[in-house]
Amino acid sequence: MDYNCVVLIKQVPDTKRITGQVMNDDGTVKRSALPAVFNPEDLNALELALEIKDKYGARITTVTMGLPAASDVLREALFRGADDAVLITDPRCAASDTLATSYILSCAFKRLDYDIVLCGRQAIDGDTAQVGPQLAEKLGVTQITYVEQLIDLGAGTITARRNIGNGFQRVKASLPVLLTVVGDANEPRVAAARKMMKFKKARTPIEIFAQMRAENPIADENKMRKLADKRAAQLDEKGLLIKQWDLDCLDADLNWCGQGGSPTKVHRIQSVVLTAKESKSIEPTAEGLADMIHELIADKTIA
Repeated sequence: MDYNCVVLIKQVPDTKRITGQVMNDDGTVKRSALPAVFNPEDLNALELALEIKDKYGARITTVTMGLPAASDVLREALFRGADDAVLITDPRCAASDTLATSYILSCAFKRLDYDIVLCGRQAIDGDTAQVGPQLAEKLGVTQITYVEQLIDLGAGTITARRNIGNGFQRVKASLPVLLTVVGDANEPRVAAARKMMKFKKARTPIEIFAQMRAENPIADENKMRKLADKRAAQLDEKGLLIKQWDLDCLDADLNWCGQGGSPTKVHRIQSVVLTAKESKSIEPTAEGLADMIHELIADKTIA
């Protein structure tokens, strides 16, 4: 039996380079001011899906919501072994918090077949770990969070080991199921040269239109559309057209999307930097350690 695996991935700003200069006044990140990367734990989720494909048989569809440039992570997923890709992009999705994002994704899942949904535990641009569980709730499926190992899959059930901080739990659930995967679950494989050659020309309709515009700068809008549609049809015949959906296509309620559908508001952003006066050197001796413990007890840091 081949399973339908849907992997949620995200293109995120490289948060290691965040400074006050890349923040907007409303507390959101100027994504264009930072290099974009494949969210690390989403790579682990993709690798787990690929392991399912290798061992049990599966068709893997990757889905991302973002700007048109997010097509890059979809191509990277194809290079690593995914079979299909979907880009959800719409200006009306801008500033969606986790609640709005999970709602939009739940609308997309009405158009997808799935047995197992996989996503990273959390994205490095928000660190909320909320989208996966919120999506499972909206889909009405069982969720297993903090998955670090797939133990067994078969007879309509899945057994996985989840990290609980100071130990682990062995959990068995019926399909369909949603898994959030931690970074220690596996070592993501690298892109395969053969798949890179196959999918390097895979494009979304919005990328195709931009390319046609660059090649035909003086063409009118109708001609541009015809040229783009023709190129898209050619790519579709070769299996190289990346699906692109907007909110109209998903029949989404706009009241639940974007900034208007997001109750989360960022009131303040602080960059905390430890300075030298906040640290103290301790001599690596028994006496030095004893003095440190006495100081910690004195200021009630420890009892």
